[in-house]
Amino acid sequence: MRPNVDEILRYLRVRGEAGDLRERVGRAADELAESLRPRYVYRLFPLSRTPEGVALADSGVTLTGALAETMLRSCDAAALLCCTLGMEFERRLRALERRDMGEAVILDACGSAWVEAGCDAAAAELSARVAPRYLTDRFSPGYGDLPLSLQPAVLQALDAERRLGVHLSDSFLMTPGKSVTAVLGVADEPQPARVRGCGFCAMRGSCDYRKGGTTCAV
Repeated sequence: MRPNVDEILRYLRVRGEAGDLRERVGRAADELAESLRPRYVYRLFPLSRTPEGVALADSGVTLTGALAETMLRSCDAAALLCCTLGMEFERRLRALERRDMGEAVILDACGSAWVEAGCDAAAAELSARVAPRYLTDRFSPGYGDLPLSLQPAVLQALDAERRLGVHLSDSFLMTPGKSVTAVLGVADEPQPARVRGCGFCAMRGSCDYRKGGTTCAV
């Protein structure tokens, strides 16, 4: 497993031929993969429907809004997931910013792709665990109408501060910065891909691609 180079270039807002940049990105991705691995935790919970939303039993988490209802309509269980690159990545990035800002930008994009790869690995492990049942796409606080204010309850349910060293700011942003939380539903039937498009993205209000009349989709 290594960070996906095309995904890194997307984070760098590079489209089409990347020339020498692709080689630089590839080297940075390889170096990161050889020296640091994503860490993650997840837990499965039965679901119940309440007037407030979809509740994960004994977790303190109730998923509110239309997105959660749509994603979990066929599900009787769901997993909470947290994945992080940890503070070691943050220290490397800060040190590189002092020496070479151009390379730091590349490393930052590599980190974004690497934590997403960690989420993919966690989802694959979870998929094998629940087989022959099926997972939904993962979706996160900040997607669609699922509020970021769910983050404290999600991290507490996973004991993520103790197990992964992930903390929250007053505005619900995670430290270390390369950290992701997500929800994945569990159902008896294969689930369609529902989390797609700008409407689900927390960056839709400030996205440079949208300002330019395109999207980040590859």
